[in-house]
Formats: sequence, C-alpha cells, structure tokens
Amino acid sequence: MAEQVFAHAPDAPIVVAVDGSATAGLAVAWAAAEAALHGRRLHIVISQAFQFAYGPVPFITEEVVEQLQEAGDEIVADAVRIARDTVPGDQLTISTEVIFEPIIPSLIERSRQAHTLVVGSRGRGAFRRAVLGSVSSAMVQHAHCPVAVIHTMSGTDAVSARKPVLVGVDGSANSVPALELAFEEASLRKVGLVALHSWSDVTGTEPAPVGWESVRDSEEALLTESLAGYGERYPDVPVRRVLVRDRPARSLLTESENAQLVVVGSHGRGGFAGMLLGSTSAALVQSVECPIVIARTSATGRADS
Repeated sequence: MAEQVFAHAPDAPIVVAVDGSATAGLAVAWAAAEAALHGRRLHIVISQAFQFAYGPVPFITEEVVEQLQEAGDEIVADAVRIARDTVPGDQLTISTEVIFEPIIPSLIERSRQAHTLVVGSRGRGAFRRAVLGSVSSAMVQHAHCPVAVIHTMSGTDAVSARKPVLVGVDGSANSVPALELAFEEASLRKVGLVALHSWSDVTGTEPAPVGWESVRDSEEALLTESLAGYGERYPDVPVRRVLVRDRPARSLLTESENAQLVVVGSHGRGGFAGMLLGSTSAALVQSVECPIVIARTSATGRADS
C-alpha cells in the first residue's frame, strides 16, 4: 500500500507538532533525540489556523496573517533551538513548516509519510485538568504511523537514558509491531528491554484461582512464543521477562516508573477489528509520565496497510 511505501522511504522524517507550550518543548527534545538515533530528518510543524466558534467568520486582514506568520516563526525558531541543544553538533537535519490549515487533519495527512509522529500530551489551549489535549487524542486514534506522546518528561536526561524500554506483550498479532519497535529502540539506545505480559482482570493480591499453575504455564509459554527469534535478531538487547496476574494497564503503569520509554500496540487480543485504540493503550497514554509510543503499524512496516 502507499502508506507502507512512504514509511519505508529513507527520507521519512520524525514529525513533531509544536504550539509554544511546555509539553511541546519536551516533545521537540524527544523527537530530536529520536531523529538522531534513527539518522532521520526532524520536521517541525505548527498550525496558525484560526479556531472559530459557530457564527460568522470575521474578516482576516493581511496584517493579521503576517502577525500570525511571525508568531509561528518565533515558536518554530525556539523549537529549533531546543532540538539543537538536545542534539548538539551537525548530525541533525531539521526542516520547519508554518501552516494555516487546521492542525489535526494536517498532521494525520503528514503521518502517511512520517516515520514517527510526536506530540505533547496537551497544548497551550488544553484545560489544565485534561490529561490529553485534542490534538494528541486525535493522533493516537487516527495517525497512520507510530505516535509518541510526551507528558511531563522527555526522557533525554542522563538518568532516564540508562533505563530500559518497556513493551506490553499479549500474544496477539497486534502486539507484534510493538515488539518490533521496542527491540529496535532498545538496540539503538543500548539499553535492556522489559517484556511484560499481564492477562488477568483481577489484581495479583487476590487469591489465586483454581488451576492457577496450569494457567500460568500457558501464559508463560505465550510470552516465550511471542519473544521467539528476537534474541537472535537483537543479541545486544538483554531481555527481562515479567509475567503478572494483574490488569495489563495497572501492571504496565507500575513498571513504567522504571522505564525510559513505553511501547504498546494500538489494541490487544481483547479488541475487535474496528477498534482504533484498545482499553489498555488508552489508559496508559493518559497516565504514564515517561514517553509512550503507540505502535499503530503492520508487522512488516511502520504504517498501516
């Protein structure tokens, strides 16, 4: 499909959306580090489109458009400075774009040709109580490439850089892209991988059900099967397997406190074909503090088929 051709293109960039907010700055830092890791161009985009309520659209003068352009240029310039500070030297290629189209459909369209799309968890227009803003919510639901959501930390500091990558494994075909992406990220970052498999709808503190041992053996075999072959492909990535009788979202959230990056599939074995985002992924993208990537991909490429 066309999306897969674009995703495999050597010039497919890391695209990051900015708006001058604090979380957008963190998103730029993460995206810059990610672009450097993958040897890809960093593309910074901002939308200066007017957001009108219902009613007559006011007349927009040329002077107002010029002011919006200048304001957008300033925000982009600041984002470029953040990227250069994060990745010093000349190893990072940066392109920028100030657009006047609505940001959500524009980003969705650009995601068709992007390697990864990066957004802050909420922008300057979001309510403070909102965990995800409208842009980040739309991207994790509708983008055609992996989406990284950056919350309160960029994970680019020296302490975070030593932590492992965490990936959720449920044994379904939908978790294969997450595993592919997580192993690649761990290898590039030169850190270990924590592969967590959790399958229960009850907490691990409740009494074990009858036949617990056979269930555990079955789930352990599923985890082993899911990880088969990755050790040979990524011999440089030490893997710690975690098998938990607990709700997947809860166990992954707990483990994420010791991770620099969380990777999950768009939906798991409990999802249905038309589901855009599974319950576990939706819960995690709302609650983790470290960067999280939703691997909305096919098993053979970085974009939907």
